[in-house]
Amino acid sequence: MSSPTIEQRPDAPLLSVTGVRKAYGATQALDGVSVEARRGSIHALLGGNGSGKSTLIKILAGVVHADAGSLRLAGVDRDLTSHSPAGARAMNLHFVHQENSTFPDLSVAENLSIGRGFEVGALGRVRWGAVRRRAVDVLERFEIDVSPDAQLGRLSNATQMMVSIARALQDTNEADDDAILVLDEPTASLPTHEVDVLLTALRKYAGQGHTILYVTHRLQEILSYADEGTVLRDGKLAGTFDPTRVGHDDLVTMIMGQPIAPTVARADRGGRVEAQRSPVVLRAGGLGPDDTSLELRAGEVVGLAGILGSGRTRLLRQLFGIVPFSGTTLEIDGKSGPLRSPRHAMRRGVAYVPENRHDEAAFSDLSISRNLSVVVLPSHSRYWYVNRRSERAAARSLIAELGVKAASDRSPLSSLSGGNQQKVIMARWLQRKPRILLLDEPSQGVDVGARAEIHALIRKATREGAAVLLVSSDFDELAAACDRVLVVSDGRIVAEVEEHPAQEATLNKLVYSVEKP
Repeated sequence: MSSPTIEQRPDAPLLSVTGVRKAYGATQALDGVSVEARRGSIHALLGGNGSGKSTLIKILAGVVHADAGSLRLAGVDRDLTSHSPAGARAMNLHFVHQENSTFPDLSVAENLSIGRGFEVGALGRVRWGAVRRRAVDVLERFEIDVSPDAQLGRLSNATQMMVSIARALQDTNEADDDAILVLDEPTASLPTHEVDVLLTALRKYAGQGHTILYVTHRLQEILSYADEGTVLRDGKLAGTFDPTRVGHDDLVTMIMGQPIAPTVARADRGGRVEAQRSPVVLRAGGLGPDDTSLELRAGEVVGLAGILGSGRTRLLRQLFGIVPFSGTTLEIDGKSGPLRSPRHAMRRGVAYVPENRHDEAAFSDLSISRNLSVVVLPSHSRYWYVNRRSERAAARSLIAELGVKAASDRSPLSSLSGGNQQKVIMARWLQRKPRILLLDEPSQGVDVGARAEIHALIRKATREGAAVLLVSSDFDELAAACDRVLVVSDGRIVAEVEEHPAQEATLNKLVYSVEKP
């Protein structure tokens, strides 16, 4: 398919980014990229992991200097080789990044004041009445129906994101339609029902004249809510598109450069029958009404569905020995007994990939080869001496096998895109040939290509005899990747969906019906 393009419109774009180039050593992160966004539009910025989206956002924010390129916003020009965060603010560019910088233990009013400053009196004391009144005005302006005194962390994730957006835009004039709001993966950690709440609010902001540059991997959001979009691929402009004239498969083709085959997870169904005949590798009792047990069989993928706070992640952490097990009995490969620690769990054949890979799974400053070897160091060691040649050879083999885009196995893990980091973290554990693989949101924030590759790694693990327990807020992913799905509420298993494949509508109905008061 030829790349669809936006038709020329008589109105000049509010934002024009032209000829941006950026190299990191031999890696060309951006190669002459240009983007235009119209006033009052939601402009999608799409691309696979490693496409250059994050680099472009950092350059617009002034955090990274471009090697070449310019920016024009509302008729004002800026050289991006010397752009700065202060310059970005002066030009009315406002950012809400994927790693949310709010403070969940503070109130909404306090969060709105952080960054811009608190109202203070003559003696330097905070005027809390003035802080609260200004917060009320901001919340009313952005139509966020919460108390300024509410603790932010107790609000829904969608509401927390709307507070972040209000904080970014609070100092813009309500009539000022020259501001640009840049959102980086704002729905990555939101469950389905909260995504619509946030996107409806964004659609309303755009209708009031705000221009939004929207970075996401969720293509259906773009087709439903965006006005226009740009696709990057391998650091270059792959094309622009009108969401009313393209479909999901068209966008996938633009992102990947070719049509993508169905994921292994959805295509490989022959293993389901064999898994039913396989031995039980995990049996955890006392996890629901009438002493409900969780059973995992070798070679099967079992999903855990539930809203945020339902106890899905806590259950995985219990099964990896991070927190005490809350059930009555725990049996792995026929051997009963509690898991005293993650080290003990690893010895029993359990592997765990957490949701927060940056803080809990990635050693960002260490090399890719060291990140891969850290759980199998004995295989590269003798007499407490690590054989670096063996370590690097194994890493290079895995990098080639998984198609990880990296300049070298010596490159720091932080130099990789999110999808490539996730592949490295999963490959780290697969080297141990685990009996039980616990995955918490493994494809969150990655593109469609990396998601397919992650699903392929999951099925590779099951073919080698592992049982997989998969948590995902994306019910479509659970329907695609799992042999059966368990519904969790308040840390307990309350329902099981055995229809194969599970239907997203069925999961939605079960998950939200059990959460009603």
